[in-house]
Amino acid sequence: MPELFNLVPPDEARVTWFASIPFSVQPETMPTSEALGRVTAAPLRSPMALPAFPRSAMDGYAVRAEDTLGASEGLPAYLTVVGEVPMGQAASVEVGAGQTAVVHTGGMIPSGADAVVMVERTQKLDEEDIEVLRPVAFGENIINVGEDILEEEEILPAGHLLRPQDLGGLLAVGLTDVVVSRRPRVALIATGDEVIPPSQQLGPGQVRDINTYTLSGLVQRAGGVPWSLGIIPDRFEALKSAAAQALAEADVVVMSAGSSVSVRDMTGDVINDLGAPGVLVHGISFRPGKPTVLAVCDGKPVIGLPGNPVSAMVVFGLLVSPMLWRWQGLARLPEPRTIKARLARNVASVAGREDRIQVRLEQREDGLWADPVFGKSNLIFIMVKAEGMIKVPLDQTGLSAGEIVEVQLY
Repeated sequence: MPELFNLVPPDEARVTWFASIPFSVQPETMPTSEALGRVTAAPLRSPMALPAFPRSAMDGYAVRAEDTLGASEGLPAYLTVVGEVPMGQAASVEVGAGQTAVVHTGGMIPSGADAVVMVERTQKLDEEDIEVLRPVAFGENIINVGEDILEEEEILPAGHLLRPQDLGGLLAVGLTDVVVSRRPRVALIATGDEVIPPSQQLGPGQVRDINTYTLSGLVQRAGGVPWSLGIIPDRFEALKSAAAQALAEADVVVMSAGSSVSVRDMTGDVINDLGAPGVLVHGISFRPGKPTVLAVCDGKPVIGLPGNPVSAMVVFGLLVSPMLWRWQGLARLPEPRTIKARLARNVASVAGREDRIQVRLEQREDGLWADPVFGKSNLIFIMVKAEGMIKVPLDQTGLSAGEIVEVQLY
């Protein structure tokens, strides 16, 4: 069959598609303790200063710094202990000239004190007196009010991906609820008369559904909520009915298989019937994943992925995952983890086409090597064996064995 695609460079395809998607953050409130991996929908400000009181950074003695001036092991400063500050309570003692109070790490600094001497730099004379063996400066070993964060200071901006330490910071200032972007519901439609559920025994000419499950995992990794509509037969009306339901009830529609140009492949026609503007890109100068369809129907992103599992996963990771993060308002898209390695074998390509090659990593005596995992894009165990992938740029006809490449890790 002659080539019927109007191939678009990958970057141009992404820009065209994103420009037509009406990204708009949809906020919802949830418990901070459950918000790991969610995206903030609005700036978050601290309702209080932290610490809320001056705290000791050490176990030791709260003192007036001027009382330790010139202290040394040969000529120590002598101070009288007037009490101890209990943990979790306000300091009830006051430190005057020539006096000190026992404090513990995190405890409140008593009135009159302006520094803390580490216990290791003191020597106890009796129940009431200590020797200070080294001087301390004003404010030394004290965490001041607001030193961690000030009242009304911005903690996090809108569009921030919440990490474990972020949850800790929010809860430290009493923000037990947080406003985040709603997670997109992503409808997944698998197509093909030959595709059966994984639980069934294979018959002649049949294959088990792979894409529903690999794509569900990728949806979750990108912050979305996968929703499978099952396996749809290769009939136009059946596919159109499933797609219409998906568009009505989900935020994003992903259809796998049926995007290449053949008699039975009808994804493009179905998508164009769903709503305007319809198909924006059908065919990307990219391998694997050339027959990808990118569309917007009535304001919702719709994607037609190739049925081959390698193609579907690679295209989803490079185009759909970034779109899902943008849908949630993420200000800075996650950078892929990469590592440098030396290419173990030659990789051929064609100028004008961007290739992504799966690789295994091998640590040798002379460094880290990337060994290509060659095979057709319908072989799922290419992805299982791969630890990452490398890119052959559009303007190159291949990569040579021995050259340094950047491996995007899985």
